[in-house]
Amino acid sequence: MELYNTLTLLLVIAAAFGYINHRFLRLPSTIGLMILALVSSMVAIGLGRLGVHWVLTASQLVRSIDFHKVLMEVMLSFLLFAGALHVDVRTLGKERGAVAAMAVIGTLLSTLLVATGMYYLLPLMGFPTPYIYCLLFGALISPTDPIAVMGILKQARISKNLEIKIVGESLFNDGIAVVVFISLYEIAVYGTDKATASFIGELFLREAVGGIILGVLLGYAAYWALRTIDNYKIEVLITLALVMGGTALASSWHTSGPLAIVVAGLIVGDKGRAKGMSDLTREYLDKFWEMLDEILNAVLFVLIGLEMLVLDISNSVLLVGVVAIVLTLLARFISVALPLSFLRRYTDFNGPTLRVLSWGGLRGGISVALALSLPATMPRDLIVGITYVVVVFSIIVQGLTIGPLVKKLGLSTEPEPGMH
Repeated sequence: MELYNTLTLLLVIAAAFGYINHRFLRLPSTIGLMILALVSSMVAIGLGRLGVHWVLTASQLVRSIDFHKVLMEVMLSFLLFAGALHVDVRTLGKERGAVAAMAVIGTLLSTLLVATGMYYLLPLMGFPTPYIYCLLFGALISPTDPIAVMGILKQARISKNLEIKIVGESLFNDGIAVVVFISLYEIAVYGTDKATASFIGELFLREAVGGIILGVLLGYAAYWALRTIDNYKIEVLITLALVMGGTALASSWHTSGPLAIVVAGLIVGDKGRAKGMSDLTREYLDKFWEMLDEILNAVLFVLIGLEMLVLDISNSVLLVGVVAIVLTLLARFISVALPLSFLRRYTDFNGPTLRVLSWGGLRGGISVALALSLPATMPRDLIVGITYVVVVFSIIVQGLTIGPLVKKLGLSTEPEPGMH
C-alpha cells in the first residue's frame, strides 16, 4: 500500500497544481507544475523550521521515493516512446548529420569543457574536487533532456527543421551520455585498470549499438502485428506491451533501453501510423499516448520540484550552481557551434539557429536522476546540489524564454496577427 499511497499523493498534487496553473498562472504545463512544487517545497521547509510536524512526514515521504529508479527504470521509456511516436522521420533523416554530430561529438565535447571548467573553478570557491568527479558532473549535465525539451517546445512554434534538430538530438544523446557516465563511474570506482579502451568499446557496442538493433527488431515486430489486424483496443495494447516488454528485454540484455524505445517509437510512428493503422486506431493511439505523456510529465515535474524538500543546498553550493549555469551554457554553445560548423555546407547553420540550439538545450530530470545515483563515497551532495540548481534554471528560465527568443529571431512558424 505504501507505493499506492505515494503514487496517489503525487497524482493528487499534480492534479491540484495543474488546475491552479491552468486557471490562474497559465504557464506551460511542465514549467507551471514545477514552479508550484518548488514554491510549496520552500514554504514547507520554512514551516518545518518553525516546528510544524507534518512537514517532517512529507519530507520522509519524498525521501522514500527513489527518483533515479522511478524515472530511469519506470517513466522514461513511456515518455520517450510518446515523444518519438510523433517525430517526422523523413525530416529527421534529412537532418541526421546535424543530429548525430550534436548527439555524439557535442555531448563528448561538452562533458570535457564542463569538467575542465569545474576542475579549475571549484577550488577557487572552496570545493577542491578530483578531475574524475568533475568529468562525472560534465557527463550527467551535458545531455539535453528529451522530456523537458519536447514538453516545452510544443508551445514554442519553431520551424520544423530546427525543432527536429533539438528533439532528435535530445532523443538520441541519452544513450551516449549513459555510456560516458558509466565509463567514468567505473574509472572513479575501480581506477583506469578496469575502464580500459576495450571495456569502453564493448560497453558502447552493447549499450548504444545493441539498443538501436533491439529497437529496430521491436519496431518492425510491432509494425507487422499492427498491420495484420484492425482493432484499436488490441493495437494500443501492442504499443503498450512494446514499451514495457522492450524495456525489460533491454535491461536483461544490458543494452540501452532508452535508445531501443526511441528507435521502436520512430518506426511505429512512421511506418505503423502510415501503413499499419486505420484512422480510428490512429486517433485512439494518439489520444492514449498523449494522455499518458501528460500524466507522467506532470508527475515528473512535480517530483523535481518536491526534491527541494530533501536536498540540502547551502548558499555556497547555490553560488557554485550559478557559476555552473554560465559554464554549461558556454559549453553548450561551443559544443553545438564546432560540430555544426563542419557541416555548414549540408545543414542550415547560422547565428539565429545557433542561438536557439544553444538556449533550447534544456537539462531536466535525467541529469538529476544520474546525480542521485552516485554513492555517498563520492562528492554526491555537492554534485546533486549543483545539478539541481542548473536543472531548475534550465527548465524555468530557458523554458520560459525559448518561445520569445524564437519569435524575436524570426524562426517561429506562428502566423502574424490577422493572417490566416
